[in-house]
Amino acid sequence: MISASLVKELRERTGAGMMDCKKALEATEGNIDAAIDWLREKGISKAAKKADRIAAEGLTNILVDGNEGVLVELNSETDFVASNAQFLELLNTVTKALLTSGVTTVEEALKTTVNGSTLEEVLFNATATIGEKITLRRFVRVTKADADFFGSYVHKTDAKITVGGRTSALVVLNGGSSEVAKDMAMQVASMSPTYISRDHMPQDVVNKERDIQREIALNDDVLKTKPENVLNGIVEGRLSKSLQDMCLVDQLFFKDQDKKIAQVLKDANATVVSFIRYGVGEGIEKKEDNFVEEVMNQAFGK
Repeated sequence: MISASLVKELRERTGAGMMDCKKALEATEGNIDAAIDWLREKGISKAAKKADRIAAEGLTNILVDGNEGVLVELNSETDFVASNAQFLELLNTVTKALLTSGVTTVEEALKTTVNGSTLEEVLFNATATIGEKITLRRFVRVTKADADFFGSYVHKTDAKITVGGRTSALVVLNGGSSEVAKDMAMQVASMSPTYISRDHMPQDVVNKERDIQREIALNDDVLKTKPENVLNGIVEGRLSKSLQDMCLVDQLFFKDQDKKIAQVLKDANATVVSFIRYGVGEGIEKKEDNFVEEVMNQAFGK
């Protein structure tokens, strides 16, 4: 039996209707990832990114010193607390501690000493004082070579937030300049690429997307009557467009829509070594108190 909570999660991740989500889960025996593909193949959903529908709160932050940089996500329960001066001070303290400690995992980080207390104790005390659960969800340490540039960007949506922001991106650029590196960080933050280029994309990702695009075409009454070579050409064209949005170098430059990132990098004699992007709450499911009521309303037309 497919649970209401599973239907809810699929609905949030795809934007498809409740009954379509239920059918997809039944057809895939409750496998939510397979259900997403099923909906896409039927033309019901475009499998919108889950990050766009997540409502967990908190802030991300970046701190760079020399060849070392850290990208951090500190979570709170509400956005009100996330803009609280005490939370902002805590975020600043945590970011500095992570940069200087040299640790690479959350488990190690919680054991590090901050002003005479472990970071775990600091977060526990902050939770007690602020009145909301405060957690260090994740962080990443990035090291660059002497000749490389760090590009960092922290997107702020509230003037009251003096430290950190909802979305942050940290890029390592070989060649170019600090200005180009900053542009790349802004591009990553705003356009959410998954890979640097097709060369960095696992073949199984390409194959899976090709299969999905082929199923979509075969479910089209007009396209499925096309000769095989024509159908294959259409599938490959759609595949290329679909994968383009995932690859940084294939995206249009946010400052100049007539240029792709590949051209911007070529003009600057630069290459992107790596990038990391954090958006607050990615992968954390928001509690919906009125989901049962919503289901009842849809089922009985209220």
